[in-house]
Amino acid sequence: MATSKVLAGAQVVLPTGTLTNGRVIVEGTRVSGSAPADAETVDLTGHWVVPGFVDIHNHGGGGASFTSGTVEDVLKGIHTHRLHGTTTVVASFVTGEMDFLVQRAGLLSELAEQGEIAGIHFEGPFISPCRKGAHDETLLGDPDPADVRKLVDAARGHAKMVTLATELPGGLDSVRLLAEHGVIAAIGHTDASYEQTVEAIDAGATVATHLFNAMPGLGHRVPGPIAALLEDERITVELINDGTHLHPASFELAFHHAGASRVALITDAMDAAGFGDGRYMLGPLEVEVKDSVARLVEGGSIAGSTLTLDRAFKRSVTVDGLSVEDTVRAISANPAKLLGQYDTVGSLEPGKDADLVVLDASFDVKGVMRKGEWVVEPF
Repeated sequence: MATSKVLAGAQVVLPTGTLTNGRVIVEGTRVSGSAPADAETVDLTGHWVVPGFVDIHNHGGGGASFTSGTVEDVLKGIHTHRLHGTTTVVASFVTGEMDFLVQRAGLLSELAEQGEIAGIHFEGPFISPCRKGAHDETLLGDPDPADVRKLVDAARGHAKMVTLATELPGGLDSVRLLAEHGVIAAIGHTDASYEQTVEAIDAGATVATHLFNAMPGLGHRVPGPIAALLEDERITVELINDGTHLHPASFELAFHHAGASRVALITDAMDAAGFGDGRYMLGPLEVEVKDSVARLVEGGSIAGSTLTLDRAFKRSVTVDGLSVEDTVRAISANPAKLLGQYDTVGSLEPGKDADLVVLDASFDVKGVMRKGEWVVEPF
């Protein structure tokens, strides 16, 4: 069992602001409001303590794939991201045969029941062949509500999000179906117009899958989906802040326009995250990772990322000039709220899970705690 700890002397980021020379009290697996007399004190002077990161779009890491790996592989990928501060992760699938995805959903739902993952995200096969990115076009299909329901049912209550090209036949009905079942309908890999995107939002879509990527660009006469997604207060926009997927000006535009309360920083990571360059498989497609950038061997399309959320955090603050508080909202609080898990994760408040990250003055990870246990012990 975890012992009582007092993490003292750091700048602690709370929902109400940053507490200088603050402290976080950990009692067992949770954050506490008071410390017993025998609590261990950990001096974190000169550091930051922020909530554990929450990644709602992640395909794997550490050489392991959430789509096709064994249970041991999946656990390895989860652990790799925990080492980088992600204490809550949703396992994302890429497009595959329906029967295969159903089987995988059943397998990973067991890990969700064990608390290893926060749920399952189906990215495909209900996406546009015009904007397929790193998905096998031969396996794509229209979002027939019956097929969407089949995947949701296979996840046994642990389906958290389905990415759809909502302009395709069945798209709007599938959005309504997902909304009725408490599953996030995300607009992505789409060739939708502005008007079609507005329709999908009105039907119940609430997330933009990796905004800007795999969708038409923002035009001054034909604004496309980006304008609709940025302007609507009901939409949370995913952003991949790795310096490859987005130009800094595009990142700034989205963050400024949507505001800190409507951005979720994600990795869209694939197997190579935290592992290294080389050849990998993303579903049935071969990927080459060179200089930490993943691209399909055939065609050269960007194929996910090798990002970890600690790098996204550091880049957001040191390159893009975001405040630490706004970055915490985008990387912890907002995604936790989307998942309906903000009562347990996403902020440092008494009663919540003791999930936290210790960062040094340069915003590099020095410690990671999950449910009161050090994953990475500081110093």
